[in-house]
Amino acid sequence: MTTKKLIAFATGCGVFALLLARSEPGYIFIVDDANLLFHEAGHPFFGLFSDRLTVYGGTMGQLVFPVVLAVSFWRKREAVSFAASVIWFFENWLNIARYMADARAQVLPLVGGGDHDWANIFGRWRVLGYDTRIAGMVRAAAWAGMFAACLWVIWRWWRSRGAQSEDETWAFLKKAGN
Repeated sequence: MTTKKLIAFATGCGVFALLLARSEPGYIFIVDDANLLFHEAGHPFFGLFSDRLTVYGGTMGQLVFPVVLAVSFWRKREAVSFAASVIWFFENWLNIARYMADARAQVLPLVGGGDHDWANIFGRWRVLGYDTRIAGMVRAAAWAGMFAACLWVIWRWWRSRGAQSEDETWAFLKKAGN
């Protein structure tokens, strides 16, 4: 990885952090508007497999797209794009945590005014009274995941400075994963 790529990634992360700081907690304009589309599309898609999956489909739908991109970028050995997809995956968790924390209060406006997914899910699991605690753990995991992706890019840049080639670095990572 080149220093230019690291600088571009750091700049992107800085812009992302600025958006996060200036946005309503757990909701970033444009990014989460797209995530909402994936969420809503997930309900009917996963509902095709089972009626019981319909309520889970929204959350699964918004997580599938960043995972598919991350796998694709990993296979193409595009480290910065892979890390950005991982950050997008974990950024979704902030929005999911916000939705979870609203399970009992139900003050968030819902698309179409339908049922509250996480109130239904937590009700099924008999943990509705722990909605805000669970949301707090999901939020903490989101931040840890985004931070880990950033650290991985820095580590990868540091390792590549001493590597003879990009392929040598990827070979090291592949070997470390085995």
